[in-house]
Amino acid sequence: MIQMRHIASSSQLFQSNMGNQGVLSAAALGLSDFIVQKGADVDRVFGISGINPELLSSPTLSLQLPNYCKVLEQAAHISGCDNFGLHYGQQFQPKELGLIGYIGLCSATLETALRNMVSYFHLHQKDTLTRMVEQQDCWRLDYQVQHGAILTRRQDAELTIGMFMNVIRGVLGSHYSPREIHFEHTRPEFWQEHSKLFNAPVFFEQPYNSIVLLKKDLQCSMPMHDSMLFKVMLDTLHLLNVATPLQSLSDQVRSHIQIELADGEPHLEKIASDLGFTSCVLTRRLKAEGLNYSALVEAVRCELADYYIKQKNIPISEMAFLLGYSEVSAFSRAFKRWFGVNPRQFRH
Repeated sequence: MIQMRHIASSSQLFQSNMGNQGVLSAAALGLSDFIVQKGADVDRVFGISGINPELLSSPTLSLQLPNYCKVLEQAAHISGCDNFGLHYGQQFQPKELGLIGYIGLCSATLETALRNMVSYFHLHQKDTLTRMVEQQDCWRLDYQVQHGAILTRRQDAELTIGMFMNVIRGVLGSHYSPREIHFEHTRPEFWQEHSKLFNAPVFFEQPYNSIVLLKKDLQCSMPMHDSMLFKVMLDTLHLLNVATPLQSLSDQVRSHIQIELADGEPHLEKIASDLGFTSCVLTRRLKAEGLNYSALVEAVRCELADYYIKQKNIPISEMAFLLGYSEVSAFSRAFKRWFGVNPRQFRH
């Protein structure tokens, strides 16, 4: 029988108003201790990130997703551990993932476990893409945070891919090798550690954070399969997601801008269409919020530039490309407008 942490009853969930505000607190289990273990001041990390430590006390409480991603980035920065999310994810076992972990553990086969976790992940964490994509003899499991207020999310990506891998290795063995690992962010300074821990080729600057797995490897049974407990876990996840807030329009636009930057200048018409608007309607809706499209593009580029310039392994020419500029000179002029100096002067 599966031994699990206390999960609140249905009446408790409603009475305590514990709807999922972004990501369930199970995703941050043991975070305080891990931050201390890495040598950082946990109060400072939480304070800068806007995290209330009391929200980490139960797996059915929740955090705002931007605060969750920020606390991981701050923990990496303040501890000096550039691979913080990678390390944190390696020690995260399936039972510690809360409800979404048990959704996987209670499934019939490993393939079904991953399918179920992907299908119901939006109930664990909002504003996030998860899917299984068929590729000949493989499945590709994709993960990507799609929240416009979150532009730097490397630590979360490495943590989450590590958590999914722990579900897989819990069945196939601790040394199981996937076909490939993909990350959407640029190659970090200590990238060799990724290949070593995942025991697989790791590719950076990919469209999504992904695990590529052979189909034949996923046919084995889950040792803790329990259809009744699966239903209980799923019902509880649904209860936690009654009437939870949606992203603001400006955050949705920011999210689409970041995605489009990889292909060059992000065009208003394309993003409006993706959101189900005409460009005139989107412009009018943004104006009603006191915003305009050009200013949002500028703000996204500025925030990303501030992040990329601190990653010393990213050349300035590549930074221009990542921000959608066709010419390095155009990027340099924009950077000087934002920060008062050009990119080379900033780094020196």
